[in-house]
Amino acid sequence: MLNVSNVTKRYADKVAVDSVSFGVQKGRIFGLLGPNGAGKTSTIRMIAFITTPDEGEIRLDDRPVGSWSQQTMGYLPEERGLYRKMKVGDQLQYLARLKGLSAAEATAAVRHWLDRFDASDWYDKKVEELSKGMQQKVQFIATVAHEPTLLIFDEPFSGLDPINADLLRDVILELKEAGRTILFASHRMEQVEQLCDDICLISDGRSLVQGSLREVKSAYGRNVLRMEYDGTPNFLDRMQGSGKISVISRTEHRAELRLLDGTLSRSILQQAMDELDAIYRFELVEPSLNEIFISVVSTTGQGSKQPQGSRTGSAA
Repeated sequence: MLNVSNVTKRYADKVAVDSVSFGVQKGRIFGLLGPNGAGKTSTIRMIAFITTPDEGEIRLDDRPVGSWSQQTMGYLPEERGLYRKMKVGDQLQYLARLKGLSAAEATAAVRHWLDRFDASDWYDKKVEELSKGMQQKVQFIATVAHEPTLLIFDEPFSGLDPINADLLRDVILELKEAGRTILFASHRMEQVEQLCDDICLISDGRSLVQGSLREVKSAYGRNVLRMEYDGTPNFLDRMQGSGKISVISRTEHRAELRLLDGTLSRSILQQAMDELDAIYRFELVEPSLNEIFISVVSTTGQGSKQPQGSRTGSAA
């Protein structure tokens, strides 16, 4: 549905996006991931035809994006922006009308979405009367009310408490089930790991890793060990010192570590059984996206590791 092909964007002498390619398939959630300043928002603004690439091409439904495609998109920017003195209902209807809905359609859509967020009583409130989290829900409604086929969310969970973040996550999954295509940009990889079908990890404007979430995680193997225990695990210090493991995190009763240079998990288990008072958890797991990203950046600089079967610059 969406093809980003060898896209580059420069601002003066700064290369914000450096020959990035990826494809977003219809009816799936695609995560564009990376730290702040990686080039995610610059890429999204080109997809939304707010800016244009210096090189490369972006196509939606096999047509170059333009003013026509803006009508089929819903874009929630990282920097939120609402008319603070305007009433919520009037503002949402106005924005829906700009996207081509009739007055009756806009009213029905706004009422539906306010009900979905348990916010029907906000209709006649001014935006400035709402909390930051409430305002974010209003802007989310403005993004989805006209039933766009492509939804673009840039850091959608920013500023939300856990309850509202869970509600928004449920709504995003409902939109996917309804056949919407979703592009989701975030630096919070643990959130995206719960939602995305496909991902592209970028840093300094370049694509480092991309493919389906399952393919990417499988390509890096089960080399992370999680332990819960009682006792003093001095053997972890010895094994890390000898280069057999790398300790990712460690507290008084828990440790997460990466196996290095072919170290077998059973050798760790044997040491743990010999030295610890009790073992409550010993689990070999795939690394998190955050660990994969750190590993790729630290070991390859700005290199690229493509898992087998990954998709680059094409949409099925």
